[in-house]
Amino acid sequence: MADPFTTEQLSGPVDRLSAYVHIPFCAARCGYCDFNTYTNLHFGQGASAAEFADTLLREIDAARALIEPVAPLRTVFFGGGTPTLLPARDLARILKALGDAFGHPAGEVTTEANPETVTKQYLAELQEAGFTRFSFGMQSARSHVLAVLDRQHTPGQVEAVAGWASELGLEFSVDLIYGAPGESLDDWQASLDAAIALEPGHISAYGLTIEDGTKMGAQVRRGLLPEPDPDVLAAKYEMADDSLTAAGYDWYEVSNWAKPGRQSEHNRAYWTNSNWWGFGPGAHSHIDGVRFWNVKHPIAYSQKLAGRELPIADGEQLNAQERREENIMLGIRLKEGIVIPDNTPAEVVAQLIGDELIEAKAAFAGRIRLTRRGRLLADTVTRALL
Repeated sequence: MADPFTTEQLSGPVDRLSAYVHIPFCAARCGYCDFNTYTNLHFGQGASAAEFADTLLREIDAARALIEPVAPLRTVFFGGGTPTLLPARDLARILKALGDAFGHPAGEVTTEANPETVTKQYLAELQEAGFTRFSFGMQSARSHVLAVLDRQHTPGQVEAVAGWASELGLEFSVDLIYGAPGESLDDWQASLDAAIALEPGHISAYGLTIEDGTKMGAQVRRGLLPEPDPDVLAAKYEMADDSLTAAGYDWYEVSNWAKPGRQSEHNRAYWTNSNWWGFGPGAHSHIDGVRFWNVKHPIAYSQKLAGRELPIADGEQLNAQERREENIMLGIRLKEGIVIPDNTPAEVVAQLIGDELIEAKAAFAGRIRLTRRGRLLADTVTRALL
């Protein structure tokens, strides 16, 4: 069981630190989304979108008073929500404050961006401020699929923003979702082809999951939409892997493919259990085996900071066994896999090889590496190792 959490567990020197910035505002809430997002941009009390940058700067100051970075930030990632609902100058101010507090990152600085929220000038302003990479939420190239997902952009807007990023010399990634109700195999292949044609350095493809508390979850419960078919999801994953591999993308994490040298450094920080501080309402953090998370609502977040408190809701210090289990769960998803965990019975490894879930050659060399079948059943492999 994890030890009780106190902020004293965080104080002191911290190495290999990344920063995540959660911007919780969206113009509209997608039907499948269960992230901590809000369509009300006018909460007041320091929690409105117009005041949010000022409030977040207070958390940066409070964090810097607690920890001592021993090297500049490795990476920064702005997510949400829709970070690009804020003016470019606000994102620039936040990035500058992070750099001033923790050392300006030599690595990638990324923001998620909904295609309908940016212009070429907006991208250029962020580039000048130090942003190096954009993650565009494409999701699908088919209008009827975007409508089911409650996305606000059109396929043509994705092509436009990708063109602007290319003209500016910016790295960019596109995110896809497969398995939406009404999406045929041909629809999915068209989305893959359209994404590849944009020539991004990185493509993510996530199978749709139906979460409780979402609009789509309610529609499925009422029988208005079908539950995603696991066999169809598996077929679409294999289509993605075939198309992306043929186009020169290599998988490096179960849901992520990249051209050589263009993996997301920030993604890898998560999967290798490095240190990161998550700023913003509901953001999660990890510092040397201590996990903690902020209060979720923007008003509660703002009130904590106005009272000169860190906005942390709770946390936990993982013990050795919990850290071992977490390293297995995260590391197994990476292409390089993990060293075979201590005390793993030989018969367990043999069974995973026999079931074609892990590579035999890698296992004989002392590592667990997933086959493509294993990627589809990664949770099964994890349970076997735990």
